[in-house]
Amino acid sequence: MNASLHPPTRQPHPAPQAFGDHLRHWRQHRRLSQLDLAGEADISTRHLSFVETGRSVPSREMVLRLSDRLDIPLRERNTLLVAAGYAPMYRERPLDHPALASARQAVELILKSHEPWPALALDRHWNLVAMNRMVPHLLAGADPALLQAPVNVLRLSLHPQGLAPRIANLGQWRNHLFERLRQQIAATADPVLMTLLEELRAYPGDDGPDKLHLEGEHLGVVMPFRFSTPGGVLSFISTTTIFGTPVDVTLQELALETFFPADELTAQALRELAAQG
Repeated sequence: MNASLHPPTRQPHPAPQAFGDHLRHWRQHRRLSQLDLAGEADISTRHLSFVETGRSVPSREMVLRLSDRLDIPLRERNTLLVAAGYAPMYRERPLDHPALASARQAVELILKSHEPWPALALDRHWNLVAMNRMVPHLLAGADPALLQAPVNVLRLSLHPQGLAPRIANLGQWRNHLFERLRQQIAATADPVLMTLLEELRAYPGDDGPDKLHLEGEHLGVVMPFRFSTPGGVLSFISTTTIFGTPVDVTLQELALETFFPADELTAQALRELAAQG
């Protein structure tokens, strides 16, 4: 298996320091009033207001309860705990850490067993963490600079010197990736992802409806990825798998992207590539 495991890139970003500032940021990001959140958390609006303004110090239980009601990702829950004066609750270790050996083995097993179809693992910022041996077959011709670790899969896909010139339904695929990225930003409020979306939108490409229409296609449900090769256009559909109810930041942020052939031509072409080694 041609796999490359490496820790995800850590990119610092500015964040408010006081717990009340963090809480207000997330409440407003979720578009909740103080009354709404107080009702969800079963506390008084007055007490919530005091917590936001720093007049009241929340208990550790209260921090976790508010984080749960606001559906805050584990990484940011740690930030809220620290801001309130408590130790972080959720561990964050690279995937190659000995304590995550079983999780790493599970990832490698999934990627390997998916062959001869392509599959890869991504971190929160869409950086490549691991891949099976089929993925490099699709990367030929991309600018080598885009293949330097950490490889950002979205940048590699949509950059004019990356895979974009070979994506037959580029307009559809761009819109599909942008929508996924917007949903992720809505869930995480991650400024790194916001910056990435701005960068990707600046790349040349049509954001309008793609002229290519596939019979029987249900946009938004199954989005094909159509890729031009010397042997013809390969057509894929993809699924995303995440770890259920993790208590580790790395595992919560890890996603497995698996591609399946959408037609027999693609399936046969992949079998032939796999046979080449």
